[in-house]
Formats: sequence, structure tokens, C-alpha cells
Amino acid sequence: MNIMTNKVLNNEFLTEIERKPKPFEQGEPLFWNDPHISKQMLANHLNPEVDGATRNATEVENVTNWLQETLQVKQGSKILDIGCGPGLYATQFAEVGAEVTGIDYSKRSIEFAKEQARHKKQSITYVYGDYTEVDFADGYDAAILIYGDYCVLPLEKRKLLLNKVYDALAPGGFFAFDVSTPSLRKKAGLTRNWYAHNGDGGFWKPSSHLVLEQGFQYKEDLSLDQFSVIDENGEVSIYRNWFQDFTRERITEELLTQSDFQVNGVYNDLKGTLYEVGGDWIGLICQK
Repeated sequence: MNIMTNKVLNNEFLTEIERKPKPFEQGEPLFWNDPHISKQMLANHLNPEVDGATRNATEVENVTNWLQETLQVKQGSKILDIGCGPGLYATQFAEVGAEVTGIDYSKRSIEFAKEQARHKKQSITYVYGDYTEVDFADGYDAAILIYGDYCVLPLEKRKLLLNKVYDALAPGGFFAFDVSTPSLRKKAGLTRNWYAHNGDGGFWKPSSHLVLEQGFQYKEDLSLDQFSVIDENGEVSIYRNWFQDFTRERITEELLTQSDFQVNGVYNDLKGTLYEVGGDWIGLICQK
């Protein structure tokens, strides 16, 4: 996008960053496969201390332990890990003898996960691709979609995914996933900020760049975090992260109207915490 002249802000640039995008309007496509950004994302996934691209290591272990019991995972269980990233959950399921398939749209994460599985001699198949488009096999005992991946999709893709997962499960199979709530968004707030990196390798670019952060709120608890990044040559890249937050009523209604799933349990997380209004997350256990 060439909307800078001699590195000076102009009207076209200012108009573009102040424009409120249409719901789920795309920014830079496939930015998670950008050589620099994907490296930063993988580092966030693998940092055991932070809730970045993945929850911290303690939370990953607690979630996996509860799901193994709740989803009745045992030796030989077939598990589908949707949006698997570098395979942190898949690895733990494989350790109890499950046969795991992981799907993710980050080449770097998938390659890392494959190498880890080879090293540990684990029965995990990793597939690179968009999980709303990749064909799933069938006969899975359980499928998981963890850390709000469901929330980044527009309704038509959420419905498509629900039906793909349903078809992929064996009779009686489980689907576990979580969604963020308006309470989490309220705590985070709408960002309006800027910062600069002077060639020290920030998240978005390896060279010097300026980042303008903006938050937009829409009806029915839809929000957008937008990052306009200006590099040292004056080139502008706009990255968009969409979030559809849910109340308990909204997500259960969506499941009942957009899929054939039965909702077995609603929690404040995927660790089995009893549901209370006002939590940041909602964890759901569904069954075919």
C-alpha cells in the first residue's frame, strides 16, 4: 500500500487509518506466515511464562489434564487439534497414547511441531492449511479448538467450521472449545496508541518502524484491534485482529441454531471451573 510520500504523513494515509473497517474486513493476508512475524509468534507460543499466542505452560497443562478426563481421552483415542500452533496441546495428548491430528495455518509452527513429533517419536500428524478449508478425516473421538480461535471467524465461517467438526466426529464424539466474553474486552479496552522501534526487531518488522494501534467497537460485541505499521521506507501495512465476543446465551443459541451439537457443559474455562457471569472466558463441551 503506497500511501506515504517521502515518509511524511499525508491525507490519504490519515483517511485510511481513521476509517472504520467493515466487519471482518481483511487486512494484510496471511501475515502469520510473514518470515519475521511468524518467528515472533512462534517465540510467543513457546514462552512458558506468558499468555501470548498460547496460554502459559501451567495453564496448558491444567487445560489438557481436565480435557483428557472430560473427553475420555485414552490410549488409541483419535483427537483433532484445530489451530494447533506448534503442538503444545497435541504433544500432551499424544503422551497418553492418543493419535492426534493437528491443523494450523502457520507454516513455521507446523514445521516446528513436525520436528518435535519426530524427535519425541509421537503419533501426531500435522497438516498445514486453513482449517475452514482443509478436508477433515472422520472417526475422531474428540476435537479441540483452544484460546478463542472460534472468535476470529465471521458467522458464515463459524457455521462452516461447526458442521465440518460435527461430520469429522464419530458418534458420541466431543467438541471442546472456548470463546472470549464482553468482560474480557471491557478489561482490555479499545486501544489508541503509537510506538516506534528503532531497528531493534519489534514484533511487526525487523527494521525501524512506527506502529499506530487503534481499537474499534461494533454492535453485538464485535471488536477490532488494528495495527498500522509504517516501515523505514514509508511503506504501510495494516494488520487486523477481529474478535467476536459471546455471552453464554449467545454462544449456546449459536450452537443450537447453526449446528447439530448437543451442549453438555458450559464453564468459565476449559479447566472445569463452574460457570459464573462476568468471567473472561466461556469453555464449552459439546457432543455429537
